[in-house]
Amino acid sequence: MAKTIVVKQIGSPIRRPEKQRATLVGLGLNKMHRTRELEDTPSIRGMISKIPHLVEIVEERG
Repeated sequence: MAKTIVVKQIGSPIRRPEKQRATLVGLGLNKMHRTRELEDTPSIRGMISKIPHLVEIVEERG
């Protein structure tokens, strides 16, 4: 089974650049305190590293 990570949105996209908003949408997050379970791939990790002030990794599974 593939490794997964649980990502939680902790920051608001209000007054953020459009690229950061698009990254949140790409991760499937758009409202505060929402969580998503995503596959642990280099592309997902890269997206998270671009917006560390808006998201946090809650849990790593697998």
